Amino acid sequence: MARYENWGFRPYVSVAERQHNAAREMEKRKRDGHTISPVIIEVRGGGIAKTFWGQSWCRNLERYSDYANRLPRGRTYVRNGSVVDLQIERGVIHAYVSGSSVYKVELNITPVAKAHWKSICKDCSGAVDSLVELLQGRLSKAVMDRICRPHVGLFPAPAEIKLSCSCPDSARMCKHVAAVLYGIGARLDQQPELLFRLRGVDESELIHGATADLPLAKQAPPSSKILKSTDLDIFGLDLAEFVPEKKPPRARKKAAR
Repeated sequence: MARYENWGFRPYVSVAERQHNAAREMEKRKRDGHTISPVIIEVRGGGIAKTFWGQSWCRNLERYSDYANRLPRGRTYVRNGSVVDLQIERGVIHAYVSGSSVYKVELNITPVAKAHWKSICKDCSGAVDSLVELLQGRLSKAVMDRICRPHVGLFPAPAEIKLSCSCPDSARMCKHVAAVLYGIGARLDQQPELLFRLRGVDESELIHGATADLPLAKQAPPSSKILKSTDLDIFGLDLAEFVPEKKPPRARKKAAR
């Protein structure tokens, strides 16, 4: 123990002990009224994410050389359940990661510029028909490539992410931050709409522009051009329910003769 203290290192803490300490800390936060949302990787040893959005987020992380040295440790941490709480909000991520202690991580993400978002919506106009398909990643490859394009898509670049961790590691990205970044990918598997919330945009705007460039025959007429039943009165048309005329009884026919 003394040797670690003299050299400035903390003693090794096993995964089991870290998880025990984290569970105790999270239980305390629950009692204080906080909602706890841990990152759970279902398949051990496999990929961290399994859906389009989660996998795309993780691939985007791995494109950046700034993160290359610390990402492997982050993958290990998130796989063994060290991200014990992860909250994604507009422009910010709050998380707790279990290490030799439980560390608080905060990531601030720059919102997408309005012109940038309008450009994405314009490029995808006419090709996004369903919010369900969008969130499930079941759109054309061209649309998904546009949304996920490095630097000009929806995923943040390193310069747009401000990293902060309460651990003593002086590196810009410690393993706890790396674990949280991968944890976001795993969370997007379950709630892909959180990506749009994080970047400060409304995913429904992609749907609203979907019919903008469709042929006129496929577009619904404007409501101002649709005739209402009251408008037809000027033509003397009766829109009451049609009732077939009944034939007169035979006795009345004879009387008529």
